[in-house]
Amino acid sequence: MKVLQVIPDLRKGGAERILIDICNELVKRGVEVLLLNFRPENHYSYLTEKIERWVIPARFVPSIFGKPLAELEAYSIAVQKFKPDVIHSHLFEAEMVTRQVIHPGIKYVSHLHSNMEQFRKFSLRTLMDKSLLTNFLERKLLLAQYRRCSNNFIVISKHAEDFYKQVLPADLRRLQILNNAIDYNRFFKREPNQLHIPLRLITIGRLDENKNQIFLVKVVRLLKSEGIQVQLDILGEGPFRKHIEGTISDWDLKEQVNLLGSVNQIEEQLHKADIYIHAARSEAFGLAIVEAMAAGLPFVMLDAKGNRDIAENGKNGFFITEENVNAFANAIKNFISAPKRYSEMSDYAKTDAAKFDIVPYADRLLQFYNSCAKS
Repeated sequence: MKVLQVIPDLRKGGAERILIDICNELVKRGVEVLLLNFRPENHYSYLTEKIERWVIPARFVPSIFGKPLAELEAYSIAVQKFKPDVIHSHLFEAEMVTRQVIHPGIKYVSHLHSNMEQFRKFSLRTLMDKSLLTNFLERKLLLAQYRRCSNNFIVISKHAEDFYKQVLPADLRRLQILNNAIDYNRFFKREPNQLHIPLRLITIGRLDENKNQIFLVKVVRLLKSEGIQVQLDILGEGPFRKHIEGTISDWDLKEQVNLLGSVNQIEEQLHKADIYIHAARSEAFGLAIVEAMAAGLPFVMLDAKGNRDIAENGKNGFFITEENVNAFANAIKNFISAPKRYSEMSDYAKTDAAKFDIVPYADRLLQFYNSCAKS
């Protein structure tokens, strides 16, 4: 089997991480894989050494009133040269490029890593907002091309499946749930976890409003005010960095909260921590949560809908259904007051994370490829 995996670039992100793991696992199984990018950025060079990767100029941007901005020749040449059995696209930009020219006899798979706004149906607001009108135009073009290529879809959680059942026409709802996966052995920690003093908390994610790191800083402030020794490491970069830095300074938490930026070997940071905390308001899954579980970290997290596929409240962590600082802090304190329960939940988290391993995931993915309709 020959599989063309297409994603705009390899910047830091959950979609990029799982795609690299998919490619490496398929290569191990003798699948011929080509990873196609539109830009040269690769923040995962340490993980892509065994993956054949081409970087080509490609883009397709529709216009409401004029001609679309189309640069597709290099993409078409790459498809003709590689001759894939499957074209597997990731992220919206890749959707737009890969579906403009349909090659007969190929299976087309769209990997829906998030609940993309571009797929929402027409509403009265669409006429009053240029960005929404552009989204609607893109949706209309894509749906037509999806029909032409008998498109197949992967969604990463039950929440994502529900979203796409609402926004996709009935004849296009060929949806397969494949929860995101990790390289379990990379993150697994053999040694038993024990609570430290100060308590070591960790969170991973883009620094933005949705990931909601400010809420976690509030939690640390509350714990500190109650005399609890605690340290929070925040991994990631994003537009809210200065805002978070200012909040840490204003609340005198420089000794308690560390902004570590973008980190390559995140498993090393997870292995030093005690508890994974996560405050995203909305997300389609939550890959970093599973990575933390494999490292033996039970979690405390807010309900972001997609992470419901991971949570077993009271077994692999604590699931907080409302954005309440006191409730979140109390869940953390439950671990401190019951170290035996912490140890049990840590062990269970490791065991539970194994079901999200990339090895069985690749088995299911190959079965899905084989079952897909061709264009």
